[in-house]
Amino acid sequence: MSLRDYELYEEDEEEEVEEHEYGTAEFRIETPRETGVCYLLSVTYSGASGKALLKLYDPSRGIMVFWYDNTGHKPYCLTNLPPSNVLKVPGVASHRGFDHVEEIEKYDLLHDRKVRLTKVVAKDPLSVGGAPNSLRDILRKHGAKVWEAKIRYHNCYIYDRQLIPGMPYRIVEGRLVPVKVHMDEKEVEDVLRLWKDDSPEEREMLREWLPLFQTPVPVIRRVAIDIEVYSPIPDRVPNPKDAKYPVICVAMVSNDGLRRVLVLRRKNVSLGDQSELPQGVEVKFYDDERAMLLELFKVISEYPVVLTFNGDNFDFNYLWHRALQLGFSREQIPIYLTRDSALLHTGVHIDLYRFFGNKSIQVYAFGGKYKETTLDAIAEALLGEGKMVLDRPIPELPIYRLAAYCYRDAELTLGLTMFENDLVMKLIILFMRISKLSMEDLVRQGISGWIKNLFYYEHRKRNYLIPEPDDILSLKGVTVTKAIIKGKKYMGALVMKPKAGVHFNVVVVDFASLYPSVIKQWNLSYETVRCPHEECRSNLVPETSHWVCRKRRGLTALIVGLLRDLRVRLYKKLAKSSSLPEEEREWYDVVQRALKVFINASYGVFGASTFPLYCPPVAESTTAIGRYAIKRTLEKAQELGLEVIYGDTDSLFIKNPPSEKVSNLIKWAEKELKIDLDVDKVYRYVTLSERKKNYLGVLESGSVEIKGLLGKKRNTPEFLKQAFANLIKILAEVRCERDFEEAKDKIRVIVHDCYMRLKNRRYSLEDLAFKMMLSKPLDQYIKSTPQHVKAAQQLVKVGYPVEAGDIIAFVKVKGSTGVKPVQLARIDEIDEEKYLAHIESTFEQVLDALGMSFNEVISGAKLLDFK
Repeated sequence: MSLRDYELYEEDEEEEVEEHEYGTAEFRIETPRETGVCYLLSVTYSGASGKALLKLYDPSRGIMVFWYDNTGHKPYCLTNLPPSNVLKVPGVASHRGFDHVEEIEKYDLLHDRKVRLTKVVAKDPLSVGGAPNSLRDILRKHGAKVWEAKIRYHNCYIYDRQLIPGMPYRIVEGRLVPVKVHMDEKEVEDVLRLWKDDSPEEREMLREWLPLFQTPVPVIRRVAIDIEVYSPIPDRVPNPKDAKYPVICVAMVSNDGLRRVLVLRRKNVSLGDQSELPQGVEVKFYDDERAMLLELFKVISEYPVVLTFNGDNFDFNYLWHRALQLGFSREQIPIYLTRDSALLHTGVHIDLYRFFGNKSIQVYAFGGKYKETTLDAIAEALLGEGKMVLDRPIPELPIYRLAAYCYRDAELTLGLTMFENDLVMKLIILFMRISKLSMEDLVRQGISGWIKNLFYYEHRKRNYLIPEPDDILSLKGVTVTKAIIKGKKYMGALVMKPKAGVHFNVVVVDFASLYPSVIKQWNLSYETVRCPHEECRSNLVPETSHWVCRKRRGLTALIVGLLRDLRVRLYKKLAKSSSLPEEEREWYDVVQRALKVFINASYGVFGASTFPLYCPPVAESTTAIGRYAIKRTLEKAQELGLEVIYGDTDSLFIKNPPSEKVSNLIKWAEKELKIDLDVDKVYRYVTLSERKKNYLGVLESGSVEIKGLLGKKRNTPEFLKQAFANLIKILAEVRCERDFEEAKDKIRVIVHDCYMRLKNRRYSLEDLAFKMMLSKPLDQYIKSTPQHVKAAQQLVKVGYPVEAGDIIAFVKVKGSTGVKPVQLARIDEIDEEKYLAHIESTFEQVLDALGMSFNEVISGAKLLDFK
């Protein structure tokens, strides 16, 4: 289904609180006392039984089985008040959800000491926190410190039981038992030898983590669902909460052969041509919408995993409200709603819109292949096929064309989990294993949520107290370097001034995962930077007054370092090993891609003030050491006689270097800095402008790489994109410095032609349009009104439907508004001066590097114009 409603899922950190399930009905399923190997997909809380509920996938039967906790585990929070004092706090012992208190011992990393705390145990999660007058709130109101009270109960259960979602388990005599993964001991020892110079703690952790990546992922039986809803107003998306209009079509496509479309018959709507549907698709007609939904709910309940695209906000949200309108009892609906999700009683709902909308997935797992988070854009980028193009609104479609349209959406949704041998499902399971999150949570949370959960799990595993953000900031809220960029709290990465011009045979060397490497090598973690030990104060971070602990290994350094080393030392190499069967190489490639997502996001998360373990001196120290490493490497390169023409964060561009000197530089970095430096790429030539982070490089293969140049920005008008593409094609053909004069002449023609066509109004409105996506509903743009929002507001005024996720096409016009949507603009309203400024800003960066002036290039055009 196309993107329908609400804003893009934001990755900002939100407080984790228990919440009432909106319209929940308990589907209690009897659990087997004995099973074969099953895979843990989900941990939730069953309100009816008052216990944790585990959903395990049985691959031998393709079904989900349930297991209810039988260990007596209950929700709790921690406080610094002694047990006797807790009981004296008014409202605690008499609280309806209070169970008991017990004294426990934890290790406080911030102060490097053991502490005695009181565990306040409750009968249900909402009594701990999330409901009015919770135990957490009562204790705080009476001046007590409270810890670990904002952790969702099902996550708390995973931590305490040390469960690993995505890994295999069995039920034996009613007990949940992990399945020991068989690993060849010789292979394990071979891997451990790669870590021979690391600490015993790191080697032990490696041994524990290897099974996560060596255990195969089962093929999970799943079905994709898409619905279409009648609307009396063409192109108007029905409101799920009102659910006034009938569901007119439902498509169900599974990976075990189900290909079915359910259609509601309507008066005065023709059947159309059945051949529009792919062969083998079963179509079932209904006169009664309620009967159709009963069939859909039966299918949803039969599958362990159900896929949608934007099902949280639209499909399942609408179905839940519509079913109630049609007289279903809540017990008959397999869906239940929470604050921002639509979940299933018997299975797991994966909303792929939420998963693919995760910026880390978009950038690191899929290399930015898709730019917009619509089903059409993602499917086109990853599958090579998009949605059906319609010639009229959905309610006006003949029945078979409607069925074909709906079926295609469900087919694409399933396809996004099946391409490259179930790549996405394998990634999801691997992310679950690393983050320790249930499948529903994993696909809906941003990377900060994944990393936070992993760190909380590792804290609980070691009996460390999970600190409150205020605990860290009150002790370590200081930064000491001055930010160059306005709005930043401390100095960022080093970017060298480029040597503008054209440079041939440029070798780019870069540090492999610089910031994760820095975190590991310098032992950076919230508890180790500015630690409480006097004897560590001399171990200073370069360019700062921060010091790092010498007495203990930091948890962040341990975890981030291991993730980085697993990818660089092991799985990246195994994925390319010609001695392994193709199937194994494919699996190891999935593993290294999963690790890449975590590694590349780790520094960004720890540098975000919204992250609960955010420690400003850690973020500041990481960038300071990064600057130190690149400066030292630059100095060494110059000492070796190498010409460095540019440097940015973790890489140096070296012009025409002797290979032995590059090799010496790499060896020096490994020995002196203990960070891996590698040759990343070799450019046939690079053009550098005087602006930082702006360059164009042509590889030996002829492929062109562009950094920061405006012609490649996705919201650049089509006429400029096309002109810039032609410019790139010319530059890609340059092989030596002699070719450049001819290339310059051709480029002059391109720029000149752009200018003249603009002046003579030979571009269409579509050529001139800027296209930007609305990331949220219009009424949520409060602080500022960007240009595309102004254009969208004009569309709404004249009756056009506009919603989050829509691409707004607008042009720049004269007058007070400055912009108009393409649908409402005329070509004579275009503001030529504004477009001329865009032409200049697009081309001048490349022209600078080529020793050309934009004004000189178009001056001929101006003279002709004057005559």
